[in-house]
Amino acid sequence: MDSFGIYLHVPYCKAKCRYCDFYSAPGARGVPQSYVDALLRELRFPHRQPDTVYFGGGTPALLSPAQVKALIQAADPLPGAEITLEANPDTVTPESLAGFREAGVTRISFGVQSADDAQLRRLGRTHTAAGAAEALRMAQAAGFPEICGDIMLALPHYTKAEFDATLDLLQQGGCTHISAYLLKIEPGTAFAKFPPEGLPTADEAADFYLYAVQRLESAGYTQYEISNFAQPGHEGRHNLLYWNCRDYWGIGPAAHSCLQNVRRYWPDDVQGFISGALQEQEEGRCDAEDFLLMQLRLTQGLDLEEYARWGGHCTPAQMDFLRRCAANGYAVFSGQRVRLTPAGMVVQNAILEALL
Repeated sequence: MDSFGIYLHVPYCKAKCRYCDFYSAPGARGVPQSYVDALLRELRFPHRQPDTVYFGGGTPALLSPAQVKALIQAADPLPGAEITLEANPDTVTPESLAGFREAGVTRISFGVQSADDAQLRRLGRTHTAAGAAEALRMAQAAGFPEICGDIMLALPHYTKAEFDATLDLLQQGGCTHISAYLLKIEPGTAFAKFPPEGLPTADEAADFYLYAVQRLESAGYTQYEISNFAQPGHEGRHNLLYWNCRDYWGIGPAAHSCLQNVRRYWPDDVQGFISGALQEQEEGRCDAEDFLLMQLRLTQGLDLEEYARWGGHCTPAQMDFLRRCAANGYAVFSGQRVRLTPAGMVVQNAILEALL
């Protein structure tokens, strides 16, 4: 049977980060039981047993261990399922982490972002570098087999030394998986309204990305997706469902699903979701274009035979374009499979525009 994942959106946060455009309700110190009950209500509908369950947000670590346990039991995952919970370093304690682990969470993911306290304040993060190190230490003590950390690149006044310090913090904290991604100023965010000073140029940001890829590789974290790096065998199984266009079911306001190649989403309305008045909306079909977009995010690349099974086809002009990308160091192209190099990942949008 094909893999299947469940995503549970928890749109509650202590504070809104200045770069964040995710749907969330800042000012929370916990998750209302009425919201958990609404998630449980949806999980009562008949569904396949998932291989992965992902608590995203927001800040899912604001859930209590008892709430997490009830949701995992309702999701009814298969034995050996990957169960991920996102957390901010200052929202966990030894007791809550032990409770999450006992509830069945196998993978804890911390939004560390930087080891520089001034940078964290600039981003609107509510933790410190010392607090992040302590959270990672507590996660190790709680016995999580998978510990993940996020690094943001090309931040205001960014330096390679800041990246190195952040990588060192995550390594010492036992991280098996690291997500490293460039800061993007999204519409509607605080940074969009009041852009920070000292942002790197596009060329400087590209250099920081390439430096991060090289440093992570040398530290034992192999790149498997444009922004994701893992020790061997520790790749994130849930997000691979997205990138391989497999079935996943999202629950909660702003959550998305793709089931049997049909994409659906929940509108952004917490109270409507809690009351039961909110209904999922159909977004369209997942087609060959979606498959190409997702596969070229992965370092394994796009298999043209599989692309053809999705209804895709490369014209002679597109094949020539891929050969030119390979000749210029942006891709590796065998004639059957194309995969982007780190340099190609930097200009991925331009490559996709040419192909589509």
